[in-house]
Amino acid sequence: MLSSPLNLRRPVIWFGRLLLGAIFIYAGFSKAFLPNLHLWPYFVLKFSVSTNLSTFAFQVESYQMLSPGGVAFVSHTLPFVEMVLGLLLLIGWRLRIWASLITMVLLGFLGVVTRAYLLHMDINCGCFATPEPLTLMTVVRDFALTALAILMTVFAFQEARKPHPWTAPSV
Repeated sequence: MLSSPLNLRRPVIWFGRLLLGAIFIYAGFSKAFLPNLHLWPYFVLKFSVSTNLSTFAFQVESYQMLSPGGVAFVSHTLPFVEMVLGLLLLIGWRLRIWASLITMVLLGFLGVVTRAYLLHMDINCGCFATPEPLTLMTVVRDFALTALAILMTVFAFQEARKPHPWTAPSV
């Protein structure tokens, strides 16, 4: 049975790819490069990025879930992983792999943010390198993005099982 070129799954996949890819690229870029651009352009790669990652490490540490080594690892790798995953999602190559990874990352974010909210932690979210307090809206936003990622991943797997209508042999 051929997949219809006009079904609900394809717009959801496209919308999810564009939205989540752009959000992940912006989130990673903002954590690594945006807060301290006052040293631009001369010292930006040496001092500004390390300052930004140290600030992000403080935000990761405020969740009180990781050891100091874990905090250092997450704060120095997560922004770059987010940028790469967002770019790969936008490109769309091996979509099922990258959509699954982004879904797992978002499930992790949702769990951490929900835990911090339920424990009434008065901390900075650390989501986009802006001083954003952790509120119910943060949890709702993460839940909506996670739901979109899950839906996009499920639809990507469903679409991969069916032949594309324009490349399938005609009957």
